[in-house]
Parts: sequence; C-alpha cells; structure tokens
Amino acid sequence: MAERITGHTELIGLMAYPIRHSSSPAMQNEAFAKMGFDYAYLAFEVDADEIEDAVKAIRTLKMRGSNVSMPNKTIVGQYLDELSPATRLCGAVNTIVNDGGHLTGHITDGIGFMASLKDNNIDPVGKKMTICGCGGAATAIEIQAALDGVAEISIFNLKDSFWDRGLETVEKINKNTGARAALYDLSDKELLKKEMDSSYLFVNGTGAGMKPLEDVSVVPDISFFRPELIVVDVPYSPAETKMRKMAKEAGCKTMNGLGMMLFQGSAAFELWTGKPMPIEYMKDILHISYDD
Repeated sequence: MAERITGHTELIGLMAYPIRHSSSPAMQNEAFAKMGFDYAYLAFEVDADEIEDAVKAIRTLKMRGSNVSMPNKTIVGQYLDELSPATRLCGAVNTIVNDGGHLTGHITDGIGFMASLKDNNIDPVGKKMTICGCGGAATAIEIQAALDGVAEISIFNLKDSFWDRGLETVEKINKNTGARAALYDLSDKELLKKEMDSSYLFVNGTGAGMKPLEDVSVVPDISFFRPELIVVDVPYSPAETKMRKMAKEAGCKTMNGLGMMLFQGSAAFELWTGKPMPIEYMKDILHISYDD
C-alpha cells in the first residue's frame, strides 16, 4: 500500500456502524492494485446520526465515492443529488459515485446476490424463495430476485420498524414485476416452516448470526431444514453462523454472504473505475470457496 499511495491517490470509503469486521477494504484495495487504479479504500465507522456530515465530507475531500452499509443504507439517499432507478425502487443505497461533486446513489446488493448464486450453480428463476428481512440488503435481494425472474417470494420480518417497508416492497414487486410476493410475521414459526417446506431457496437477509448476534438464528431448530432446500446466510462473519451450521447438519447445500460481498463489490468497483473487477483473481485472494 505504501508504495502506491501518492499525492494523486483518491479516497473511496465504506461508511457503516459497526464495520471493522468487513472484508471490503482488503478486497477493493487488492483489486485497485491489480488493475493499476490510484485509489485507496478505507472503512469509517459512521452511524446514522453522522451520515449527513459524512456525505458532506465526500464532496469536501473530493472522494471518488463510498460504499454504505447498515444503518445508513435507507437514509443516505436524501443527501445525494441523484438515485439510480433500481435504488429508487429499493429505497436503499450501498454505493455512492462522485462525479465532480455530483453524488449518485446506486444499489449493488441484489445484483451481487444473484450473481453469487449463478457462480455457485444455483438457479432460482421460476422458483420460490423464502427470505427473512426487510432492511436495505434484504430489500435489494427481494427486488432483484423479482426482476430476474424468481416466481414467488415469501418475506418474513418481525413487526418492527421495518414492517411497513416490507409492505412497500411487496407492493412494488407485485406491481412492477412478474413475481408474486407476500409479507409474513417472523414470530409465526409454524408458517415460516410451511413456507420453507415449499421453497427452493431460503435466505437469511437479517443481521442474525453476525457480530454481535452470533448466537441468534431466525430459524429455531434443525427440523425446519430438508436436504433439498438451498440455504443462503447473507452474514459472512463469522463464516459459519448458528443457522448455517444447522442447515449443513440437515444436508442442505449452503453458502454465506462472502460471494455476495465479492459480486456487489465488483459492481461498485466498475461504477467507480469503468472497468470490471478481476473476479477469479479476487476469489483466490479472498479464499472464497462455496464448499466451505
């Protein structure tokens, strides 16, 4: 890193809280170095009450842009100049591009999720998916899955502050895509099991399982899984969550969110640089294997 930092090096950030566990800085900096781009990518712990000032800093410091993660995805858009069509549909931003002071918000989470499935020979098109979560990442997954041809999406969430957002997502999917979507209460475990039993793919799109919720699982026990069900846990730190461990024991094909992180990062990389990220090289560097 020291050898390639110059007076011309431009800064790209990652703004979230907490964020020190993220693999994105290592991934993006390695990709910039490999491709010869004079950028440096750093993680900044920015909470929701600080994101407005952080966006001002992007302009003031003339940063090339930034990634954004929880809890800022759904609120940062109001401080930007423009939102991409997919971002407006999702209501969340995970990538900001600064073009001469004009800040545009994009969402690459859903693209990254679907690309990681394809990379692991998983094809949910025309099939049913059950997913837990109505936050920024989960919403992006739900919208992109519907746009890409998933036939039916059962969404589960607690009746918390994200519930109304889930209702909006269901309405958008049913109105703007060919998919059928419905929202259910995550506290109804009997219904969750029923929907999982008829699904091709089950996704945990919540923070359950990641730090500091390592001992939490949206699925209460192993009986909810059957060997034919494909299970994706969006959290990737730790690599094997409590839920993923149960799914493996039940004989399910599983994967965590590391592949999604790579492919959503690749889409952001291309927005900043205009060039595709060297995916196979990065998979080797990050030790991404779907057999883990």
